Amino acid sequence: MTMTEREGAPHRRPRKKRRHPLRWLIALLALAAGGWFWFQWQCWGLQTTHTQVALSGLPQGFDGYKIVHLSDLHGHEYGEGSRELLDRVRGERPDLIVITGDLIDQKSQMTMISPLAQGLAAIAPTYYVTGNHEWALGTGAVKELKALLIQCGVTPLSNQYEVLERGGDRLVLAGVDDPNGYADQTTPEELFTRIQDGEPGLFALLLAHRNDHFGQYANAGYDFVMSGHGHGGIVRLPFVGGIIGTDRRFFSPWTSGAYVVGGSTLFVSRGLGNNTVPFKGLRLFNRPEVAVVTIVQSGPAMRPIGA
Repeated sequence: MTMTEREGAPHRRPRKKRRHPLRWLIALLALAAGGWFWFQWQCWGLQTTHTQVALSGLPQGFDGYKIVHLSDLHGHEYGEGSRELLDRVRGERPDLIVITGDLIDQKSQMTMISPLAQGLAAIAPTYYVTGNHEWALGTGAVKELKALLIQCGVTPLSNQYEVLERGGDRLVLAGVDDPNGYADQTTPEELFTRIQDGEPGLFALLLAHRNDHFGQYANAGYDFVMSGHGHGGIVRLPFVGGIIGTDRRFFSPWTSGAYVVGGSTLFVSRGLGNNTVPFKGLRLFNRPEVAVVTIVQSGPAMRPIGA
């Protein structure tokens, strides 16, 4: 008879596995650190996107014209002197660079303008329109900013237009100040009438900060509009798109990419900064965007080509 079979023999309990709280703590810390770095990458990890936009009525000479679209920087510098941002733009070899507002949020951020503006102007002709955040600083700050941009080789379009030429063809590049500006400023409709008086029938490309005014721009008659302001919807989900608009509405339209209303097409940049109230500092599945837009000729039938 074995010991375990004897009456009164001691009963051995199975050994308990040792717990390793330190290992669990290290794993949790690693997970938290990984989540934090992923979140920072979502907020500040630059992404270059490439979009081809087919436009009815685009002059032949501008077929294949490459535009780098920057917007909503909100005073953030990507590298010292915006080096990382400039390197990305330079590598695209654009024909034109456009900035659709909200460059800065504070007057102290004016110091980052010169290296960025000079760098962009050295790459390609660069144009700028104001956003709502510049005007929130006051008219004096806007005048100072525009003067500095001009000094650095960037052209502000303040309810004005210029005629661009390429391959023997011409188109109008127009720009409007944000509605936060002067109360009696020229409206987009009045500017379009002025364009038609001076350059009747020319294809008209409009730079305007606010994406949510696209209906107004389309009704005015602009052929192509480039805007920002929407921050990509702050959080983007597959098959859904942007969740929150800058108007604080859920599922606002026109937050990223190309859209068509009537005979007009809109391209919206997701922007480069993330100063968005009441969700300041938040971006998810919506990294800061250097948008590279190549415009090509299209027939009269148009469909939305982006979301």
